[in-house]
Amino acid sequence: MYIYFEVSSRVAMWLPLPSVCLRGQPACRRGAAAALLKVPGHRDEANVSHFSLSAALSAQTRKALLYRKHGDPSQVVQLEDVDLPPIGAKDVLVKMLAAPINPSDINMIQGTYAILPDLPAVGGNEGVAQVVEVGSQVDSLKTGDWVIPKDAGLGTWRTEAVLAQDDVISLPNDIPLLSAATLGVNPCTAFRMLSDFEDLKPGDTVIQNAANSGVGQAVIQIAAARRINTINVIRDRPEFTQLSDRLKAIGATHVIKEEALRRPEIKELFKTCPKPKLALNGVGGKSATELLRHLQVGGSMVTYGGMAKQPVTVPVSALIFKDVKVRGFWVTQWKRDHSNDERAFRAMLDELCSLIQQGKLTAPACTEVGLQDYNKALDAAMQPFTSAKQVLIM
Repeated sequence: MYIYFEVSSRVAMWLPLPSVCLRGQPACRRGAAAALLKVPGHRDEANVSHFSLSAALSAQTRKALLYRKHGDPSQVVQLEDVDLPPIGAKDVLVKMLAAPINPSDINMIQGTYAILPDLPAVGGNEGVAQVVEVGSQVDSLKTGDWVIPKDAGLGTWRTEAVLAQDDVISLPNDIPLLSAATLGVNPCTAFRMLSDFEDLKPGDTVIQNAANSGVGQAVIQIAAARRINTINVIRDRPEFTQLSDRLKAIGATHVIKEEALRRPEIKELFKTCPKPKLALNGVGGKSATELLRHLQVGGSMVTYGGMAKQPVTVPVSALIFKDVKVRGFWVTQWKRDHSNDERAFRAMLDELCSLIQQGKLTAPACTEVGLQDYNKALDAAMQPFTSAKQVLIM
């Protein structure tokens, strides 16, 4: 399938409809939700006539953050005008409301992520949109519904999109906008890791590094709601005390510096809570090795990120004498493994939204940035020791 791309009023070409490919595999998973990307030179009236919008919406220029090659996001991402394709019978027209900038989005633009869309591509894999219009055979959604992507690769950094109804899933529209916009990746990662690897009971302990990340903050809150202790490891920094206080305010049991894992006083901490059954590693390198050392016999370490860009080293003694399990988790793969049965995804979202509605799960610290100021948001998202997630507001 191809899309029409107009370079000028005289020159036009058809480009492949963007797909998302798993690197290292010959087969590509076609992304059915990629919308028509056409720089308006003149309007294609045949396409416009296939769908109707309110006069106000029709008058708006649809914009998207596109990249045509991989590289430094500040150099390759551009805000451009785009037109939309007609709405198919099983499609929905959505207005994007908010979309965060995640590390995986940056890696995808750089060309280093495990899955890469065909180019040109719209940036962003997460966000919340509102349904504006539905196709004639759409039966699971209605105008006004809030929806989020079911999978990576939809391209959420844009003002509007035409998506297949099967590529999105609805959320209650009475939860905070930032909670909805940041729900599909980090809280889902935290939920699955707390649910799928160890049988955690109230009073058990989880230890994690990168505790101030989006995943880390979700782990703290979900664990607290389940009455599970958390030992939260963060790098030393000038504002350590303020960050520690903030993490404790959302439910962290203990907040410690990475160096504390190697000091004798860590034994004092384990007098107040059991040794961890589960370790969550988003850093790699020495930090991951130290987490492993403190697991109880038979415990699991789950790696979901590698911010240090260093390999995980597993001590032989941990394998032989403690029989620890070393696992990995990627929420995109989990979603694809369950793509034929929406019930598991639906049940997880319902539970997470219930926690949000009860005030037990809040969005991470966010900085809201208008779409036109995308360069500022991209630059901020790539800074070390980033304490706030950049969220594009459409």
